[in-house]
Amino acid sequence: MVDRLASVILPVHNQADHLEALVRDYRDALARLPMRHQMVLVPNACRDDTPGICRRMAADDPLMRVVELEQGGWGHAVRAGLASADGDVLCYTNSARTPPQMLSLTLLYASSYPDVVVKAQRRIRDNWRRQLGSLLYNLECRVLFGLASWDINGTPKVFPRAFGKLLELTRDDDLIDAEFVVTCKREGYPIIEVPSTITVRHGGSSTTNYGSAARMYRGAYALRRQMRRRP
Repeated sequence: MVDRLASVILPVHNQADHLEALVRDYRDALARLPMRHQMVLVPNACRDDTPGICRRMAADDPLMRVVELEQGGWGHAVRAGLASADGDVLCYTNSARTPPQMLSLTLLYASSYPDVVVKAQRRIRDNWRRQLGSLLYNLECRVLFGLASWDINGTPKVFPRAFGKLLELTRDDDLIDAEFVVTCKREGYPIIEVPSTITVRHGGSSTTNYGSAARMYRGAYALRRQMRRRP
């Protein structure tokens, strides 16, 4: 796997307060892995200096690329990053909540099992409201789509470029993670889930609230209709 390139897509949103330190820690962790790597930063709908910080870091690092987006949306940023990535192995993750050791662990699994999808499975959340909301959403997805996963939204998610249907995802919102897992089931892409008990947020503020959670619950039904129409 040493000769293969791993592209790590990091959507970033208003993270100027901690982004440089986080990326530095990611670079150190990736440098110790038995594979070449590329980092794709995707600042989206930022109202602080996050895009400028991304540009400055990329100017000093040939292994880093920046894709700037005016429009927000988790899925929009993930899809843009994947479209720009060069890697044989592709990874995207929530940069505000993924510590370097978890990123390293999932990529190590991917290097050992090159023909599977590897994703994190969060075992706990940082408060009981998130725990309950996540439980309800994952139960809904398990029922609607017949999925086995208990953490649809868990990242990092790592997969080989050969799993081409995962490069054809269409959602621009948080439902992209459900679309990802449903696509794996439909295409027969095997999934390994790596347990994670880390809940610390690096900085910034979460964009998840009661309104966005309700949209996800409703969106799961819309996604089922969408996937049924898809050939």
